[in-house]
Amino acid sequence: MARDTYKYHFKKGRKIVHTGITNDLNRRQTEHRGTYGETGKIQKVGYVTTRDAALKWEREQAERGRPTRRRR
Repeated sequence: MARDTYKYHFKKGRKIVHTGITNDLNRRQTEHRGTYGETGKIQKVGYVTTRDAALKWEREQAERGRPTRRRR
């Protein structure tokens, strides 16, 4: 399985406004800036990983109350 997925937090200042995964950090930052404002910035979390491992991490983040696109 390929390690091609990044885990990230999108932050405005010190506040995390979105937690997610992507295979293209620059594209996601541009998309989020359209939603949350131009001052936001992506902070990569950990190392590049497999999609399955990243999805598991994202579910765990949602369970901890972090803002994500998926609520499970």
